[in-house]
Amino acid sequence: MSLINSFNTFGEGNSTKQIPASYLHFYNIYHKSMKKNYLPLLIIILALSISKIATAQNAYWVFFSDKKDVHFNPYEYFDNKAIERRIRNNVPLNDPSDWPLNETYVKTVSNIVDSISGQTRWFNALAVKATNEQIMQLQKLSFVKQIEPMEYYAISASIKGCDKSMEHYNLRRKQLDILGKDDFEKGGYRGKGVRIAIFDGGFPGVDTSPAFQSIRDEHRLIDTWDFTKNKKFVFYSIAHGTEVMSNIGGQIIQDGDTAKYGLATEAEFLLAKTEVLREPYSEEKNWLMAVEWADKMGADIINSSLGYTKDRYFRSDMDGKKSLVARAGNMAARKGILVVNAAGNDGDSRWFIIGTPADADSVLAVGGISPSDDYHISFSSYGPTADGRMKPNVCAFGTAIVANPDGLEIEVDGTSFASPLIAGFAACALQANPGIKNMDLFHLIEKSGHLYPYFDYAHGFGIPQAYYVISKKKKPVQKNFECEIKGNNVKISILNFDQYHIGSAQLMYINVVKKDGTLSYYKVISVNQREFSVKFYNQYFNEDLEKFTIYYQGYIQELAL
Repeated sequence: MSLINSFNTFGEGNSTKQIPASYLHFYNIYHKSMKKNYLPLLIIILALSISKIATAQNAYWVFFSDKKDVHFNPYEYFDNKAIERRIRNNVPLNDPSDWPLNETYVKTVSNIVDSISGQTRWFNALAVKATNEQIMQLQKLSFVKQIEPMEYYAISASIKGCDKSMEHYNLRRKQLDILGKDDFEKGGYRGKGVRIAIFDGGFPGVDTSPAFQSIRDEHRLIDTWDFTKNKKFVFYSIAHGTEVMSNIGGQIIQDGDTAKYGLATEAEFLLAKTEVLREPYSEEKNWLMAVEWADKMGADIINSSLGYTKDRYFRSDMDGKKSLVARAGNMAARKGILVVNAAGNDGDSRWFIIGTPADADSVLAVGGISPSDDYHISFSSYGPTADGRMKPNVCAFGTAIVANPDGLEIEVDGTSFASPLIAGFAACALQANPGIKNMDLFHLIEKSGHLYPYFDYAHGFGIPQAYYVISKKKKPVQKNFECEIKGNNVKISILNFDQYHIGSAQLMYINVVKKDGTLSYYKVISVNQREFSVKFYNQYFNEDLEKFTIYYQGYIQELAL
């Protein structure tokens, strides 16, 4: 038996800030010379600095206290699909969170600030650019509830270095087969009638590529909007969104053969361009406006392969409540939308854990596994959330084949490509379960995970299985191991060892669950002998533990502790 890995979350280390060398240089010049003529120069420099600070424009959210004297007609505002989704999920059609902002408030604020760049109905707020003096004026307005700065933060890397060792054809088939493509195909489930919104940085080639020909021919590209430039055209900029879309519903039909990149090849699409690399303040605002637009336009599912981490937040902030995008993700879920989000690519960095909005309670966070062994891929971010909840929820391949803007196959890495594979899976699952509520679908996908009820903070519940979401039952598996606890050791015996180990070792997943539902311990081991013991140190048994769980080749056993 060889240890593959043993995962433990770690605390945030202390950091120190050094005085920039340029400041030290000025300090040394001033204090070494001690000449009076430096004093006027220093006063001038400080005065100029204060002047710049006073007149500098920064981005803020201005939250209003109420929505007095506004008019709202849901049948005029919402797409018919949005109304149908609300009825299906028992969501009120006339909810105050959907009402528009008070126009008098908006005009009053616009007369004070430098510019208004957006608004959110759900949070009753305006996105503005203003100076410190203007912010002080806004704080005096009776209808202004609070003002929050939009600090700088960046999108976590979405494409890692590509490994070209696996043949494209085999990987393209495997990324869908492992999710149960054949079971969906047998039932005719390809996401028909399901509307999926994609938030990303650009969609070049979606209007021309053969990978999306059937979507265009069948008029399933319902609407588009560029939130970075406030216009409809989105078919430009970085190709990431194009590649993500191909992993949801892209396919190329040539000479009678069909090359599928995603499962939902009959779904409808809404495309939202939300990211501008040169505008660091804009992404949160754009994501918020995009999620409200997707709601209005009748999206059943949102795929967001984006995440926000270290440039704004601390790891302790990843609790699903701190960030506005996490709160918006939860709000979308309350509106009946299934939000699917990449876990992030920081598993091999100091950040280590998931980003936001993947940390939100009602957002389905998707981790990445390696196609070579179906085991956690190194860069995929880990859970749990800062408040101890399990993340990611499920996982899919973190290395995938996509169609680029020219319709050519390329191999890419990142959880941002695992997420759309699951979004396509969810669309097929929704078609297979008409009338299901979004959070029931959320939990159905979790329960379909191949590891369920086992879970850990690297794989979640594992890889969703089409067979389960269609039949509501697991495929039958024979008992293949026996185990018993002896002191601090768990003795494990593999049954029919030769049957399961022809030419290679197999993975066994082990966790120790505390009574509060969190994990005390988990690891994955490579089994290469018939009998062995797993040792647990006394520290794990000093905690309030509930059970010990082992998953091996489809069979699960739980031992009470």
